[in-house]
Amino acid sequence: MTDLRQKIIQSSLLLFEKHGFHGVSVNQIIKDVGTSKGGFYHHFTSKNELLFVIHDTFITYVLDKATDANKMYDSPIKRLQAIVKDFVNVFDRYKPHLSVFYQESIYLKPQYENLVKEKRHQFKQIIKQAINDGKKCGEFREDLQVEITTMAILGMVNWMYKWYQTSGTNTIEEVGDVFIDLIMHAVLQPEMIAINNYEEILLEKPFFSR
Repeated sequence: MTDLRQKIIQSSLLLFEKHGFHGVSVNQIIKDVGTSKGGFYHHFTSKNELLFVIHDTFITYVLDKATDANKMYDSPIKRLQAIVKDFVNVFDRYKPHLSVFYQESIYLKPQYENLVKEKRHQFKQIIKQAINDGKKCGEFREDLQVEITTMAILGMVNWMYKWYQTSGTNTIEEVGDVFIDLIMHAVLQPEMIAINNYEEILLEKPFFSR
């Protein structure tokens, strides 16, 4: 990514977050960046495409990480842990992008909105698949409602945009550990939690107290 393209994105993030999408013009962005209209339109066809790129950046990151976890881990437990961990991390890594997304996503044009929705759907399906696989191999509870459990995980993590602060008491890693702890206790078979040497199937460390 070129320096100018990145500067335009960073400037628009701050301006959109402060003034809203319709409260910011291309002229304001180029003035803030110190470039020309030619410089702006060399990288973006419109302000709406710029808004899409802001959205697409973090959605692509989460989807790529989830896809990697799918390839890396056969165990549904490890896979779901990795997906949740990276999903939580995005709220620290791309916090301004997420703030703009939740404030301004209604202004995306249909062609861009459809692209965003497709990636979000793909991400949801990866989580559903991990839960289904966990049920099939007997690691996750048989009575789990897969669709509802998936939506619960998405809702719990997505709501972070309302309360997570990088300057808060807990680090993003600690928040991720708590979320994984809650989710694993909810989905695992009781006998799986009771295994004394359960650490060997964890990614990094025990997610529950003994």
